[in-house]
Amino acid sequence: MTTVSPAMAATAEMISARLERLPMSRWHIKARVIVGAVTFFDGFDQLMIAYSLPVLIPKWGLTPGDIAWVIAIGGIGMLVGALAGGWFADRVGRLNVIIFSLALYAVMSLGMAFTDSLELFLIFRFVQGIGLGAEVPVAASYIGEITKAHKRGRFVLLYEVIFPVGLVMSAIVSAWVVPNFGYKILFALGALPVLLLPMLWKLPESPRWLASRGRHEDAHNAMTRIENEITEKYGKTLPAPQPLPSVTVDVRRGTFAEAFRGVYLRRTLMLAAIWGCAYFVNYGIASWLPTLYRSAFDVSVDTALHYSIVTSVAGLLGCILVAFLIDNLGRRICITASMVLCSSLLFLLAATGADTATKVLFWSAGSALFVFAVNMALYVYTAELYPTRMRAIGCAIGGASGRLGIIVGPLAVGAILDGGGTLTVVFGMFSAVALIGALVVGFFAVETREKTLEEISQ
Repeated sequence: MTTVSPAMAATAEMISARLERLPMSRWHIKARVIVGAVTFFDGFDQLMIAYSLPVLIPKWGLTPGDIAWVIAIGGIGMLVGALAGGWFADRVGRLNVIIFSLALYAVMSLGMAFTDSLELFLIFRFVQGIGLGAEVPVAASYIGEITKAHKRGRFVLLYEVIFPVGLVMSAIVSAWVVPNFGYKILFALGALPVLLLPMLWKLPESPRWLASRGRHEDAHNAMTRIENEITEKYGKTLPAPQPLPSVTVDVRRGTFAEAFRGVYLRRTLMLAAIWGCAYFVNYGIASWLPTLYRSAFDVSVDTALHYSIVTSVAGLLGCILVAFLIDNLGRRICITASMVLCSSLLFLLAATGADTATKVLFWSAGSALFVFAVNMALYVYTAELYPTRMRAIGCAIGGASGRLGIIVGPLAVGAILDGGGTLTVVFGMFSAVALIGALVVGFFAVETREKTLEEISQ
């Protein structure tokens, strides 16, 4: 293996150069699979509440307003988790936050399985939301930081695809477990990710983060671990790292305030808007669909849950599609076009009258294909727009904005239905919000395709 002096190897600029010259390897795949498994269970746990509601509504006598808050309480926890997770990840490390978040949401899922009290259930769901909200944006930061610029979008998004896979599996498992064994078994399954903790402990911390904190020896050691594993697997000597042209790495500590100053102000406001719009639409629809099928169209619990599987699968297909297009078309085009198409399909559903379950299924599944694609693209795009010292903070702001959408979307649906509004109004609202998101990205987003993280941050 080509070596450099420890002093030179420890600089933040050289850490970046050493990462950029690595071939895509089994080590990268291993890291993606391990962190991806955590994200899989994040997705699995996140929508279990939606698939349990057809049973929980009669159990606790919930009104549409109550339902909205049962859904939203987890979103409030996710908002807290996204902000806190980003802050802590830039101070104590990416992996430490991922590990803590996993343990938190797994234990809280177990608590939800063993309580018959609505009040305790909501408390457990809120705290679980903190873990769910913290994990995904921090994990996206970690995966982005261990990946080189070339084809970074595809690599990161193929990791992120595991999240909608978790959503799909949640729908599939729920459709079998809830009618046959009850919702408690479903939430007990949400505790399984604790089995991943030993594998997470064996991963090295992000060398980019370590270098950005001035922990040069730790960064060098982590980088050497990665290089040694790659050379042992491939039996080849790595090329000498070449310092990146016109790139310097600032090792100051990042702050939330910095995200709203200078070049980052426009990026932060744009991201906050699109995250909020995308998740308002996505979660507002996905969390209510099983209940709407039951209450508006009087379909059985089994049928409602099977219809939800179709929507989740459509969303997964959208995530896979964007993973293969984002490095060719670019982030801006993919996100803008997807939001326009999502808005158009929801407008057609509203305009033709959302008056049958099959019509809602068809058009909502089509819109899910595009809005899920946007949600996945945002994870890679957000992590690219900030320097290492504040990358987790930037992802936290984006994630928190998405969590606001997760809170407000379901509440808006509940308010419309409580006020006597129709599904036409509901889906018309979602169409308008998706269009706003498309316009924001179309006018204010910057392109990051094929650029190193350090170049983008300048």
